[in-house]
Amino acid sequence: QVQLVESGGGLVQAGGSLRLSCAASGRTFSSVTMGWFRQAPGKERQFVAAIRWNGITYYADSVKGRFTISRDNAKNTVYLQMNSLKPEDTAVNYCAAATRFYSDYDRPHAYDYWGQGTQVTVSS
Repeated sequence: QVQLVESGGGLVQAGGSLRLSCAASGRTFSSVTMGWFRQAPGKERQFVAAIRWNGITYYADSVKGRFTISRDNAKNTVYLQMNSLKPEDTAVNYCAAATRFYSDYDRPHAYDYWGQGTQVTVSS
Protein backbone atom coordinates (compact mmCIF):
# COMPACT_ATOMS: atom_id res chain seq x y z
CA GLN A 1 0.00 0.00 0.00
CA VAL A 2 1.07 3.55 -0.70
CA GLN A 3 0.24 6.72 1.17
CA LEU A 4 0.56 10.04 -0.62
CA VAL A 5 0.61 13.50 0.92
CA GLU A 6 0.63 16.61 -1.25
CA SER A 7 1.93 19.99 -0.21
CA GLY A 8 2.94 23.28 -1.76
CA GLY A 9 -0.39 24.62 -2.91
CA GLY A 10 -1.44 28.17 -2.32
CA LEU A 11 -2.62 31.42 -3.79
CA VAL A 12 -0.54 33.07 -6.49
CA GLN A 13 -1.04 35.73 -9.10
CA ALA A 14 -1.20 34.91 -12.77
CA GLY A 15 2.28 34.40 -14.14
CA GLY A 16 3.60 33.16 -10.85
CA SER A 17 4.98 29.80 -9.88
CA LEU A 18 4.32 27.06 -7.38
CA ARG A 19 6.07 23.81 -6.67
CA LEU A 20 3.91 20.97 -5.49
CA SER A 21 5.40 18.05 -3.63
CA CYS A 22 4.00 14.60 -3.07
CA ALA A 23 5.60 12.55 -0.34
CA ALA A 24 5.02 8.84 -0.68
CA SER A 25 5.30 6.19 1.97
CA GLY A 26 4.63 2.49 2.09
CA ARG A 27 5.21 0.24 -0.89
CA THR A 28 6.74 3.00 -2.94
CA PHE A 29 8.85 0.73 -5.11
CA SER A 30 5.67 -0.58 -6.65
CA SER A 31 4.75 2.84 -8.05
CA VAL A 32 5.56 2.40 -11.70
CA THR A 33 3.85 5.64 -12.65
CA MET A 34 3.29 8.78 -10.62
CA GLY A 35 0.84 11.35 -11.80
CA TRP A 36 -0.71 14.67 -11.04
CA PHE A 37 -4.36 15.36 -11.64
CA ARG A 38 -6.44 18.37 -10.86
CA GLN A 39 -10.09 18.99 -10.29
CA ALA A 40 -11.87 22.31 -10.43
CA PRO A 41 -15.32 22.81 -8.89
CA GLY A 42 -17.97 21.19 -11.02
CA LYS A 43 -15.39 19.60 -13.31
CA GLU A 44 -14.07 16.10 -13.73
CA ARG A 45 -10.66 15.19 -12.46
CA GLN A 46 -8.25 15.95 -15.28
CA PHE A 47 -4.81 14.70 -16.09
CA VAL A 48 -1.96 17.15 -15.63
CA ALA A 49 1.31 15.24 -15.82
CA ALA A 50 2.79 11.81 -15.24
CA ILE A 51 6.21 10.26 -14.91
CA ARG A 52 7.12 6.63 -15.33
CA TRP A 53 9.80 4.66 -13.49
CA ASN A 54 12.12 5.16 -16.45
CA GLY A 55 11.77 8.93 -16.25
CA ILE A 56 9.55 9.37 -19.28
CA THR A 57 7.16 12.22 -18.70
CA TYR A 58 3.78 13.12 -20.10
CA TYR A 59 1.86 16.36 -19.96
CA ALA A 60 -1.56 17.59 -20.75
CA ASP A 61 -1.54 19.97 -23.68
CA SER A 62 -2.82 22.72 -21.43
CA VAL A 63 0.28 22.64 -19.23
CA LYS A 64 3.00 21.50 -21.58
CA GLY A 65 5.85 23.98 -21.61
CA ARG A 66 4.77 25.48 -18.30
CA PHE A 67 4.80 22.57 -15.87
CA THR A 68 7.52 20.07 -15.12
CA ILE A 69 7.04 16.80 -13.30
CA SER A 70 9.99 15.14 -11.63
CA ARG A 71 10.57 12.17 -9.40
CA ASP A 72 13.13 11.66 -6.68
CA ASN A 73 12.97 7.96 -6.00
CA ALA A 74 15.52 8.16 -3.19
CA LYS A 75 13.26 10.57 -1.34
CA ASN A 76 10.06 8.88 -2.44
CA THR A 77 8.82 12.22 -3.65
CA VAL A 78 7.30 13.48 -6.85
CA TYR A 79 7.18 17.16 -7.72
CA LEU A 80 5.23 19.38 -10.02
CA GLN A 81 6.89 22.66 -10.85
CA MET A 82 4.23 24.99 -12.14
CA ASN A 83 5.34 28.13 -13.93
CA SER A 84 3.46 30.83 -15.79
CA LEU A 85 0.34 29.97 -13.89
CA LYS A 86 -3.00 30.98 -15.30
CA PRO A 87 -6.35 31.46 -13.60
CA GLU A 88 -7.59 28.35 -15.37
CA ASP A 89 -5.00 26.36 -13.41
CA THR A 90 -7.06 26.93 -10.28
CA ALA A 91 -7.98 23.53 -8.93
CA VAL A 92 -7.34 20.98 -6.25
CA ASN A 93 -4.26 19.10 -7.36
CA TYR A 94 -3.92 15.44 -6.53
CA CYS A 95 -0.92 13.19 -6.57
CA ALA A 96 -1.53 9.63 -7.70
CA ALA A 97 0.42 6.40 -7.85
CA ALA A 98 -0.05 3.50 -10.21
CA THR A 99 1.24 0.16 -9.02
CA ARG A 100 0.71 -1.56 -12.35
CA PHE A 101 1.54 -0.34 -15.79
CA TYR A 102 -1.26 1.24 -17.76
CA SER A 103 -0.78 2.70 -21.17
CA ASP A 104 -3.52 5.22 -20.43
CA TYR A 105 -1.51 7.18 -17.88
CA ASP A 106 -3.79 10.16 -18.42
CA ARG A 107 -6.84 8.47 -16.94
CA PRO A 108 -7.61 8.30 -13.22
CA HIS A 109 -8.56 4.64 -13.60
CA ALA A 110 -4.89 3.77 -14.08
CA TYR A 111 -3.95 4.90 -10.57
CA ASP A 112 -4.37 2.94 -7.38
CA TYR A 113 -3.54 5.48 -4.70
CA TRP A 114 -4.35 9.14 -4.27
CA GLY A 115 -3.33 11.92 -1.98
CA GLN A 116 -5.70 14.24 -0.19
CA GLY A 117 -5.16 17.08 -2.63
CA THR A 118 -3.71 20.55 -2.33
CA GLN A 119 -5.47 23.69 -3.48
CA VAL A 120 -3.90 25.86 -6.14
CA THR A 121 -5.58 29.20 -6.71
CA VAL A 122 -4.37 31.59 -9.39
CA SER A 123 -5.71 35.11 -9.33
CA SER A 124 -5.81 37.44 -12.30
